[in-house]
Amino acid sequence: MTATYLPVERAARTLARPRPAGVAAWLAIAALLGLGCWAVGDLRINLATLVDSWHNAVDFAGRMFPLDFPPLDELLALSGRTLAIVVSATVLSVLISVPLAVLAAGNTTPHPGARFGARTVIVLTRAVPDVVLAIIFFRLFGLGAMTGVLAMGLHSVGMVAKLYADAVEQIDEGPRTAVRAGGAARGQELVSGVMPQVLPAFVATALHRLDINLRISVVLGFVGVDGLGYGIANAFGRLDYRRGMALALVVLLLCVAVEMVSGSIRVALLRGSGSGAAVAGRARPGAISPDWTPARVRRAGYVVVTGLVVAASVWGADLSPVRFLAALGDLGNTLGLFWPPSAGGQFDTLLADLWITVKIALAATVLGAAMALPIGVLAARNVAPSPAVARAFRLVIVLIRGVPELVLAVVFVVVTGLGAVAGALALGVGAIGLLGKLIADSVEEVDPGVEQAVRATGAGRWQVLFAATVPQAAPAFVAHLLYQLDVNIRSATLLGIVGAGGIGFDLLSASRILEFGMVTTVLLLIFATVLLVELLAVWWRRVLS
Repeated sequence: MTATYLPVERAARTLARPRPAGVAAWLAIAALLGLGCWAVGDLRINLATLVDSWHNAVDFAGRMFPLDFPPLDELLALSGRTLAIVVSATVLSVLISVPLAVLAAGNTTPHPGARFGARTVIVLTRAVPDVVLAIIFFRLFGLGAMTGVLAMGLHSVGMVAKLYADAVEQIDEGPRTAVRAGGAARGQELVSGVMPQVLPAFVATALHRLDINLRISVVLGFVGVDGLGYGIANAFGRLDYRRGMALALVVLLLCVAVEMVSGSIRVALLRGSGSGAAVAGRARPGAISPDWTPARVRRAGYVVVTGLVVAASVWGADLSPVRFLAALGDLGNTLGLFWPPSAGGQFDTLLADLWITVKIALAATVLGAAMALPIGVLAARNVAPSPAVARAFRLVIVLIRGVPELVLAVVFVVVTGLGAVAGALALGVGAIGLLGKLIADSVEEVDPGVEQAVRATGAGRWQVLFAATVPQAAPAFVAHLLYQLDVNIRSATLLGIVGAGGIGFDLLSASRILEFGMVTTVLLLIFATVLLVELLAVWWRRVLS
């Protein structure tokens, strides 16, 4: 008896040896962080640089204040135009993403080939920058809302369809199996067994993308998309910083308003998906349909208001199906301009500028992580000293998220001069908005039992944080860091439009002189770089899962 028991006890008390692959994954992350720290030093981003730029900052503040808002009717027209474009683009992405997600999800796709094709479409729409799509559609439709709706809408499919497919794959198969057992066809099975489960996630994702598209509209304004972004681009182009920053403040206020509305809707959806809502929606015995309870009236009101907002946005964006179909006839000729790829004898220059873009992204990720980590931790309700502190830091994150990176880049270009330093600082500050939110959410999602166990030993607040909370959230932190690097590489490309360094300047120059083959070459280089980061993230998650 003893002989059979001791080996088991010995095995249970022996720590498992760390897997070599897991060690390699953490070493790769450490190397990436080290490379980011090197990039910060190589770009000469330090306190001395900021001190030397202090006089430029004071001068810029003098040129920015007082803010110069346009007349109220013009301001309302620009804001309405922007919101119409953003809402229409988000709706377009949702309409395309729902069938793509059904085909891309492993539990609903009719064939593996369909799943592969849908996933390929999703990856491609995410890989092509929205600015490149805007350049293509600008040649087809010219200046106006149609260009922005199509560019933002198609690019959004890459994110929206991916998250939708993930939500479909995570459903409870019980209701779907019950519907199938009743003899339902595939379409009825999707409508009755799948969609009710994923509807809250679908709506939350659409609202999140609406917030993102509102900030993207500023970037697209620099390539001819109408609205507040176009007004900001014109103001900065003539060095009218008072008007440009006034319009940027309007964008910030709109982003905060959209964030507040989205948060309220998400809370209502979460509350409505609970058991209480299910009980409230039941029909009386013998009734054909559920009773019109207050909860059901609210849900019907949401549907009606959403329909009115979408209809008003389509009308406000002046979307014309006739004009769209007429322009499609020239689509083949327009796409032909972008093929074959060409470097124009400047391939070495493009590679050098791409490396600058990567350095900007690395430096910005490290700087953003250093600032976002404490802010995100203090924004978590289970860690913050008080609910008021958590709310205050959540507000800081929302305000920073509301400022488009392109506006930050313009500010830093004026303060520190043209080049990579401005781009890295702009993306570093902008990263607080996304990375801080992701960190706060990850900290709030840790297992509270581990924290309580450490606290029961007499540990203080900081000991609980570093002994229980941070170790649980560390894998999520790294995943968010890799995602932020991916985002920063794309964003660093776009910031080159306003002189923040990197390959983005080559992209804009090539489009302006109609060298579309070079635009394709730049696009392929960016795609290859982002793909490497994506493969690193996939490998890291697979090894440590």
